[in-house]
Amino acid sequence: MRSWIHSVKPLGDFKTAAAQAETGSSPLPPLLEALSDSSGKDDGPLARALALLFEPSPVLYRTLVPAVATHIQNAPPVLSYYALIGVALEVIESWSDTQKAEFIAGHPRIGEVKGLSQLSAQEQAAKATPPEVLARLAHLNACYEHRYPGLIYITFVNGRSRAEIKDEMEDVLGLEHSLSPDEPPVVSLQSVEMGTEEWKKELQRAVADVCKIAKSRLKALGVDSETVVATTAHAQT
Repeated sequence: MRSWIHSVKPLGDFKTAAAQAETGSSPLPPLLEALSDSSGKDDGPLARALALLFEPSPVLYRTLVPAVATHIQNAPPVLSYYALIGVALEVIESWSDTQKAEFIAGHPRIGEVKGLSQLSAQEQAAKATPPEVLARLAHLNACYEHRYPGLIYITFVNGRSRAEIKDEMEDVLGLEHSLSPDEPPVVSLQSVEMGTEEWKKELQRAVADVCKIAKSRLKALGVDSETVVATTAHAQT
């Protein structure tokens, strides 16, 4: 599932975004431009906005962007980027489990240090992580993916260190806290069958956390949750 992820150019530079937020500009396209974009192009304003907030992936460009554009044209006006995230979540909730799993796989695994967008690197605090924690996380990712076939571990980091996320992953998997790079053996974990209630619940949790991450990115970009935009142009489209 991961082979196509790194073929997509990551969008979003956190350092640039922070500087732009201070000067009143933003890497996000103006909201009205995003809402008016029905082109379906990967470099269109709507696609650029969604890729910045959710991480780029084939299913985002192929399915989410056109579906959100259609929703916008046939629903009450979207007044903010926070509302746009809500529209995207509504669309995602209508997808098959396979599409949802592909969508969350657009985010990097916890502990990855290569191929990250600047936003993901900032969120995961890559430079501050000891190598033994990274090694443990790599093993825990393998354990999780054996436990939940077809899924990768997604969590709303929310300022926590990777060491804290390591502990969280161990708790999710029912493992003792450790820095072992290879214990327990991956195959010793019992797999949860795809499509079962437990598997679906974990998938839904991951989708919800991706949306929490998107809203957190808006805050990092200086977008206020109370900010709305004039809707005259959108209402006339």
